Amino acid sequence: MAYRIRGIDPTPFLSLYGRDEAELKQRGVLRTVAGDDTGYPERIELRNARRGESLLLLNFTHQPAAGPYHASHAVFVREGATEAAQLLDEVPGVMATRMISLRAFNADHLIDHAALVDGRQLDEAIRRMLGTASVAYVHAHYAAYGCFAGYIDRA
Repeated sequence: MAYRIRGIDPTPFLSLYGRDEAELKQRGVLRTVAGDDTGYPERIELRNARRGESLLLLNFTHQPAAGPYHASHAVFVREGATEAAQLLDEVPGVMATRMISLRAFNADHLIDHAALVDGRQLDEAIRRMLGTASVAYVHAHYAAYGCFAGYIDRA
């Protein structure tokens, strides 16, 4: 089962890049600078931010479907990121090094099933989930903080 992992669309965030702290605060956004190379998983480019990179921490609606699983959570986006990552049959390093919660949704946007997976076994788990006929798509979340990590669907 071929799959695609993709980052979030940067379009809604472009107008935030370069704004001053007061403007960001009014919008519920916090600018932060990555203090290391591993603790700031960026959601557009699907990579760890590098030490010194500017990030925006903001609330993002990752499950916009109306219903009981409609959801949003805090995510980091690299200030200046303009192109969402799209990886075919490849797990990004930012996910491979963390525990990941996978949530498989059906066509009605209801959870069909879920799994907690060591990132090193993510490829196998994704293929198994998408191999289930009732699964329409999968969302990945970083297990420790529960933050949305990326979209997964059939390629």
